[in-house]
Amino acid sequence: MNIPINPTRRDMFHWGMNGLGATAFASLLSQESSAKSHASATLQPKAKRAIHICLVGGMSHVDSFDYKPELKKFHGKSLQTDEQPDLFFGQMGQLRKEDWEFKPRGNSGLMISDMFPHIAEVADDLTVLRSMESKSANHTPALFLANSGFEFNGFPSMGSWISYGMGLENESLPAYVVLNDERGAPNTGESTWASAFLPSNHQGVVLRGGKQPVRDLFPALPIDAKTDAATREFILAINQQHQERTGADTAMRDRLKSYELAAQMQTSIPQVSSFAEETSATQDLYGINDKQTADMGKRCLLGRRLLEQGVRFIQLFSGGPVAGSPRASWDAHENVKENHTIEAGRIDKPVAALLRDLKQRGMLEDTLVLFTTEFGRTPFAQSAADQVGPGRDHNRYGFSCWMAGAGLKPGIAFGNTDEIGWKAVERPIPWHDFHATVLHLFGIDHERLTYYHNGIQRRLTNVHGDIVKEILA
Repeated sequence: MNIPINPTRRDMFHWGMNGLGATAFASLLSQESSAKSHASATLQPKAKRAIHICLVGGMSHVDSFDYKPELKKFHGKSLQTDEQPDLFFGQMGQLRKEDWEFKPRGNSGLMISDMFPHIAEVADDLTVLRSMESKSANHTPALFLANSGFEFNGFPSMGSWISYGMGLENESLPAYVVLNDERGAPNTGESTWASAFLPSNHQGVVLRGGKQPVRDLFPALPIDAKTDAATREFILAINQQHQERTGADTAMRDRLKSYELAAQMQTSIPQVSSFAEETSATQDLYGINDKQTADMGKRCLLGRRLLEQGVRFIQLFSGGPVAGSPRASWDAHENVKENHTIEAGRIDKPVAALLRDLKQRGMLEDTLVLFTTEFGRTPFAQSAADQVGPGRDHNRYGFSCWMAGAGLKPGIAFGNTDEIGWKAVERPIPWHDFHATVLHLFGIDHERLTYYHNGIQRRLTNVHGDIVKEILA
């Protein structure tokens, strides 16, 4: 077996090293000796990095990516069913047609509505999953499930697992970065991007706008450069003496590495978060000078810059807390047309720009773009049983997400819901299958990427997960 001088974390997975073998490389790879992580040597990684646009509140698939012409015919009629569906308010109003016109887009003819006119222009790069399903119709557990594979907190997010599985590419930047909506973080809070029982250096690092992208990154008062350097050298010497005296300690090592990363970020973050070197044409492409799209535009552009610098996983949230009036999320109980017009208008141009920019830079070939929402919305109105109201309920039984980039068949839609868009009927895709597919594209076997915790070999996909092979190129 040929072992390179500077082995990567994936090399470790390929060799199947754990226990003493892994411990021997711990100082070089920051591989936790208590972990038991593997990837398949037979997998060929397609993705080096990923950027995840996560829509909070539940986007209506029947108004965006899942064309259901039958809804026009059934508009105003009641849905006859003997089942007891899981409805948020326990109400089932009359069926209601889509609020936006659908059209075939690009050379692929993919059906996308006018809700997303800019994303529709890059339809030939999309891989739409129209048969997603969730276990929960409530926001918090559904958002946890979509991000961690479990319906409650205390489990690592997908970004943390990818950080753990892939390791750092740039020692001056975190492997996992979170960019929240300017209106607030999602209702699940920091647990959404937590590393949980994985080492803390794999949790998402939240970057913000302004002069302080990371909270408490810089000292409150200026420090002379020589004094600062001398202080760091002294601290490093003390830490080394402590480790030599007490022996290797995983928790201590992880804490020290997090401090070292913070020091590196004092230089790297201001550089990567500045758009000074970006052309006016690029900034206009992302819509950062338009009030409506400025927030998402800046985050998408920053996301691209972070990907270029070696960040493994970037998460952009569209929508903040689901409560409040008017809602600052995709939770369109009152009026889908009104709510989704606002929310789509904030992200449509920037997300399309991100795809175009990645593609023209040659990055889409090894970058995975994910566009998800915790569940969809019902084809019937959120109203009394004898009325056609303007809102829609939560729908966990069938909804749409899309992917783009590394290792995927572009310009296709896979899976299907029934004729009214209520339930997945053709190759239902639970979140465990989605996560298994994402890890596969990174060259990681979801059954072998594990971490021993409380007597269990934990993994992102729990004890489930089938790769959606039909969408792979």
